[in-house]
Amino acid sequence: MISTALKRRTFAVLLGAAACALGGISASAQAVTLNYGHMNSPSSIAGLQATWLAEEVAKNTGGEVNIEVYPSSQLGKIQELAEGVSTGSIALSHNTAGGIGSLYAPFAALDTPYLYDNVDHLMKVVDVDSPVMQELNKGLIENSGVRVLYAFYFGTRQLTADRAIKEPADLAGVKIRAIPFPIYLSAVEGLGAVPVPVDWSEVPTALATGIVSGQENPVNVVLDHKIYDIQSHLMLTGHISAAEMVVINEDIWQSFSPETKDAVTKAAQTVRERATQQVLNQEAEELQSLKDAGMTVIGPQDGLQTGAFRSHVQALVKERFSEQYGDLYSKIEQAAH
Repeated sequence: MISTALKRRTFAVLLGAAACALGGISASAQAVTLNYGHMNSPSSIAGLQATWLAEEVAKNTGGEVNIEVYPSSQLGKIQELAEGVSTGSIALSHNTAGGIGSLYAPFAALDTPYLYDNVDHLMKVVDVDSPVMQELNKGLIENSGVRVLYAFYFGTRQLTADRAIKEPADLAGVKIRAIPFPIYLSAVEGLGAVPVPVDWSEVPTALATGIVSGQENPVNVVLDHKIYDIQSHLMLTGHISAAEMVVINEDIWQSFSPETKDAVTKAAQTVRERATQQVLNQEAEELQSLKDAGMTVIGPQDGLQTGAFRSHVQALVKERFSEQYGDLYSKIEQAAH
């Protein structure tokens, strides 16, 4: 596990004996090896894109920069992964914007429920060259020594449960797993449920034992992790359209030559586009696969009150976050035009 007591180390130190002990980076005369830790399975799109990045970076740098990927929370849970990149014990990782918000609070605003008009709007905002992301990245770097390398579309989060849910009242008193960060806890509460913070590594057990009665995730995650084996219903609430943030330790980034930075940036753009398109291409197919696996899918045509969910969630978001993120929300809205 990654110790939260670790002090942030410079890249020069990481190249020495401390680096070998921490595992964040190792080096030889010819090449540098970076570790990439994440919480997803290797076969998920989030997991696959980490492998694609390793391949592209090795190709673009002629093998001078190599990335070793450690999936399935091998290097820590969600919070530990974020902190590991900040301390330098982990070179790269990916996380939700809400998760990155644990390092720099304004980042969490990007995962606000019902914030974007569509996926194109989302992807404009999370492009690292957009005005919104340039501002957020600057703050993230200054506050935690972490840089967003790129962001890819992770899918639109839907609700699963062990029962049919059609309106917020149906969730009264129902415990639903939420990512343990404020914006996600508020999203689940806004839907009408009792949010229970559970790390992703513990979700299958929490669902199977009844600690929680449901969870929320994009359909690709529900399918890849076989949530259909322990959850009977999927509700198309579409409450968060989200991008996953791929981050790198800033000291490591600044150690790169301009040529290496260009090579890694090119790799990042290739993987961003490939992963985003893969998610988009598979969404309809994955939804059908969940139906084929026995899940009951409830959408607006089946009586799902999406307007009620939206209004409940937006009211809670306004109450809790508008003062903190109001200016950012305005800039995000402007990006759609």
